[in-house]
Amino acid sequence: MQPVQHPVHHSVSTWQQPLPAPASPGRAALVRDLAARVLALGGGRLLVGIDGLTAAGKTSLGHELAEAISLAGRPVLRATLDDFKKPWKDRHLYDRESGEGYYRNAYDYDRLKRLLLDPVRDPSATSCALCAVDPLTQEDHSATTAPLAPGSVLVVDGVFAFRPEIDAYWDYRLWLDVDAELSIRRGAARDQNWAGSGAEAVHRDRYLVAARLYLAEADPVPRMDAVVDNRDFARPRLVTDRGYAAP
Repeated sequence: MQPVQHPVHHSVSTWQQPLPAPASPGRAALVRDLAARVLALGGGRLLVGIDGLTAAGKTSLGHELAEAISLAGRPVLRATLDDFKKPWKDRHLYDRESGEGYYRNAYDYDRLKRLLLDPVRDPSATSCALCAVDPLTQEDHSATTAPLAPGSVLVVDGVFAFRPEIDAYWDYRLWLDVDAELSIRRGAARDQNWAGSGAEAVHRDRYLVAARLYLAEADPVPRMDAVVDNRDFARPRLVTDRGYAAP
């Protein structure tokens, strides 16, 4: 008997990317394999964190993984950490534009925990918010909620997902591995529409500096359940798999 596909509940944020078109049979097989490994953790609520350098492909893989989990018959929630940044109107109160300032100050972890992570962890909670402040419109969506079922799987992507403030929440940790220069090239191409000719400098001087601080201070990669080489989108490779025999 085929499982009944559940809908994937997405954030209402306008900072959205669509589910990517199928890239290759190999990529599809890897996504299905990752979904199976998540689901093997049990039938209760699960929290999956996807991290990596900026433009490593976190959001795309998050969408693909959520779709595969829903096809397996589990209700899925999709969120991105970018929807839980502090509002731009308050940026005069702190440094958010240098690399260190971005790492230390851009995200509102207290609100992320209160609106999303704590409700998903609480068996008595029946709903959670998938977005606090829309990164583009700056509209507050914290009152807009999505339903929580006993077996809901929350898939969250974003940089700094495994900082000490929120690291303990995740049941499955996934890191997308790309090199720094590829991250800068991809990110600059993606962000030309808002950063213009300064896009490369933003990625090199802000996001990459922040990422290096994160890697030095939090050292997240050794705690990963899986590391995926995502340099070639059509040919990703599982390079580290904790707790499973290497394929």
